[in-house]
Amino acid sequence: MKYILLGLVTLFLLNSCATKKEILYFQDSEQYNNTPISYIRPSIQPNDILKITVGALVEDLARPYNITTGGSSQGGGNVDMMKLQGYLVTENHTINFPQLGVISTKNKTTQQFEQELTRMLEDGGHLKNPTVSVRLLNAKVTVLGEVSGPGTYDFTEGSITLLQAIGLAGDLTINGKREDILLVRESEGVYKTAHLDLTSAQVLTSPYFLIKPNDVIMVNPNGPKIKSSGFVGNVGTFISVFSIVLSTVLLITR
Repeated sequence: MKYILLGLVTLFLLNSCATKKEILYFQDSEQYNNTPISYIRPSIQPNDILKITVGALVEDLARPYNITTGGSSQGGGNVDMMKLQGYLVTENHTINFPQLGVISTKNKTTQQFEQELTRMLEDGGHLKNPTVSVRLLNAKVTVLGEVSGPGTYDFTEGSITLLQAIGLAGDLTINGKREDILLVRESEGVYKTAHLDLTSAQVLTSPYFLIKPNDVIMVNPNGPKIKSSGFVGNVGTFISVFSIVLSTVLLITR
């Protein structure tokens, strides 16, 4: 009886443990050294909030082109404060910019819009050799499932990677299914999905490795987690019941 129970416990422990192959990231990283970045910058969308900073050799000349709130310059404050000072893109893909009026943002990236504003300010005789910076203030990514801190996270960098987004959520738990990360992306009015394998460095070549605003990342539980939760094939429960039945039979037959 003692050996039977020992064997059952061993079987249960083996069944509950994740393997090294299921846990380690980029197990074939040497094959993907010097991987070129595959990324298409997203265009500005309706309801985006833009921070636009205009500079000039004479600072006072650029002041009328910069939004200020409560006497603060546009360059200071936290992200929430900057959003109040930003330009909300309308449903018609436009913003109303000081001195220049209504300007279309349709089909333009932030870099392209910077170039257009620079040209308009210079060609219109408003400023000489202006510098223009355009940044998206309300970019966010949602990370759900088997991560330490699921939720929605803001980022103000031009772009972040899948790994950085997962890092914002505190990394995957030991129960996260690393070989099948689901990413949902809205593009041109439709939702697209991609399945990404973090155990292989091949994910670096995916156009979904670099995150776009409003992406959703879902981390499903791995096999051991599913089994221990009783979703399918709960070997632990089976072993427990079998042990009780076997013990009862042995006691009766003694």
